[in-house]
Amino acid sequence: MPRRHLRMTGAADCSLGAALRALRTELDLPGAFPPEVLAEAAEAARAPDLSAHEDATDLPFLTIDPPGSTDLDQAMHLERRRDGRGYRVHYAIADVAAFLRPGGALDAEAHRRVTTLYFPDDRIPLHPPVLSEGAASLLPGETRPAALWRIDLDGDGRAVRADVTRALVRSRAKLDYAGVQQQLDTGAAEEPLALLRDIGRLREEQEVARGGISLNVPEQEIVQQGGSYGLAYRATLPAEGWNAQISLLTGMAAARLMADTGTGILRTLPIAPDGAVARLRRSAHALHVDWPHHVPYAEVVRSLDPTRSNHAAFLQECTTLLRGAGYTAFDDGELPDPAVHAAVADLYTHCTAPLRRLVDRYASELCLAATAGKEPPGWVREALPALPKEMAEGTRRAGTVERACVDLVEAALLEGRVGELFDAYVVDVQERDPAAGTVQLRDPAVVGRIEGGTAPLPLGERLQVRLTRAGPASRTVLFAPA
Repeated sequence: MPRRHLRMTGAADCSLGAALRALRTELDLPGAFPPEVLAEAAEAARAPDLSAHEDATDLPFLTIDPPGSTDLDQAMHLERRRDGRGYRVHYAIADVAAFLRPGGALDAEAHRRVTTLYFPDDRIPLHPPVLSEGAASLLPGETRPAALWRIDLDGDGRAVRADVTRALVRSRAKLDYAGVQQQLDTGAAEEPLALLRDIGRLREEQEVARGGISLNVPEQEIVQQGGSYGLAYRATLPAEGWNAQISLLTGMAAARLMADTGTGILRTLPIAPDGAVARLRRSAHALHVDWPHHVPYAEVVRSLDPTRSNHAAFLQECTTLLRGAGYTAFDDGELPDPAVHAAVADLYTHCTAPLRRLVDRYASELCLAATAGKEPPGWVREALPALPKEMAEGTRRAGTVERACVDLVEAALLEGRVGELFDAYVVDVQERDPAAGTVQLRDPAVVGRIEGGTAPLPLGERLQVRLTRAGPASRTVLFAPA
C-alpha cells in the first residue's frame, strides 16, 4: 500500500542526524551547488529581470505555509467582485524565470535536481537558498517578482475568467495553518482572510459537482519531544483544504489556457480500472464502511471521518486509485489522451510551486504567453518533450526519499523494543497472502509490515502485535500477530 505522507517539521538534534546524513550518501542525492551555479544565483538575486512587471504592490497579499517555511511560492489576496456577482482571487506565484538565464548553469542544475527534497532535519533545494529562501521567495515585507493570476468566480464559485501577468507584489503577512484556522473558527479573521473559508467551501462544492475528490488522509509527522523526537498522527485542518482549493483552481485555469492555445504540459491521472474499484469495494465491506452500490466513490470518501480507525484505514486503501499520475506534454494543438486528472475531474497542471518543482516554471511561461496572445518562448518549447520524463524521475526520487525517511525514523524510534506488544489495527491485507499486510500502531505513530501469522488478517480490526524486528541500519520494522 502507499505509505502515509510524512510531514517534515524538523526533528531535534539527536542520533537521527547521523543516520539521515548516511541516507543522503546512500541514495546518491545532489550535494552542494557547484561554484558557478552559486555565482550565477547570487548575481541573479542582485539584478533580476523586472522589465515586464507591472506594479501590484498595493494589494495586501498574505502567505499560508507550515511554520518555519522560508521557500514561499504563493501569496494570495481574496476580495469580492465590485459588480457584486462573486469573488476575485489574486494568486501570486514566485517568478523564478526572472532570475534564471535559459541554458545557464543555474538552469542546468535545476534540470538535474528537478524537485526540492525534504528530510526531517533539512532539505536539498531545487534552487540555491539565495533565491529559493531569499530573493525569489514571497517573504513578508519584501517586493518580489511574480506571475500574478486574477481569477474571477461567480457567486457559486465557478471560474468565469482567468488571466496571468508579470507583476511586482508584496506580502503583508506570513501565516500558518493553525493560526489561520483559529482566526476563522473564532471569527477574528477579517477580509480578505475570512473569504478563504467562503471561497474554499464553494470550490469544494464545485469539486463535488464535477466528480472530483480530495483525500483527507492523516499524516505521519516527526515531532520534537524534549531533546529527542517521535512520531504522531496529524489530521489536516479545514483551512489546509481551503488553501489547497485555491491552488487547484489556479492549476485548472492554467491547464485550460494551455488547452486553448494547443501547447502545454498537463498533470494527468487515468481513471482507475474496474478491478481496482472492485477491490476497493471489497475493502469497504471488510472495514464496515457503508458503500451502497448506486453511490459514487467520491461521495463515499467525502462522508468518511479520518479520526475513526476503520475510516482511516479505508482512506489509505483509497490512495491506490491515485496511482499512475504523470506529466504529459503537447505542442500540436491536440490534447493528449488521457488529458484529465481523474482525481481533479478536469484538466489540471502544476504551476503554483516553481521554487520547489521544475515543471511549474515552464507552466507559468506557457500561461503568460497565452494571456499575452504570444507564442511561448523558444526555450520553453524546446524543453517540453523531455519534461515529462525528467519530472517522472524527480518525482520517483522524492518518493524514495520520503519512504526512506519514514522507515528510518520508525526503525530508530522502535530500536531496543523488539519483543514488546503494541495495540494496532490492520490497514491493509495482501491479496496473495492474507496473513500478511500492514498495521498502524496507535502509539507510537508507526505504520509497519506484519507477517508470520497463520490466520487471515482482519482488515480494519484491532489487533495486538509483537515487534519482531527494528533496525535503523536496514530501515526495517516488522511485526507479527501476538
